[in-house]
Amino acid sequence: MTTETPRELVLRYFAALADGDQEAIKDCWAEDGSAWYGGDLPISGTWQGREQVIDGFLATAFAHLDPAEEIGLKVTNVFGEGEQVLVEWDSWATGRRTGRPYDQHNIGVFIVRGGKIAAMREYADTQHWERALVSPA
Repeated sequence: MTTETPRELVLRYFAALADGDQEAIKDCWAEDGSAWYGGDLPISGTWQGREQVIDGFLATAFAHLDPAEEIGLKVTNVFGEGEQVLVEWDSWATGRRTGRPYDQHNIGVFIVRGGKIAAMREYADTQHWERALVSPA
């Protein structure tokens, strides 16, 4: 049996996000996992439990993206120490309601326990998120 390191698990999660593989995304999260995003956006706050992370946080974020346009992400840096993994990535899309380009640089701190993501804190330019994906012209 191969044991996946925290770094490998988090990179598998990002590959699943990029591929839209819902089962793999779900498999990466602990049942009681949590996600936190700062600011005052539809995705801001703490989302507690795997179902809220996937069906709340991620679903809300993706609902703001135009599925007819390219949606992408690329991991640019990964640092890991013990159960903590810090990931830097670029993400891009077009706002579903706004039609404006979204081009974001993100940082996430992941805590991995028992082979699953137990917690994530994501940091990004929340003003850009709002301008590109939420605010009317």
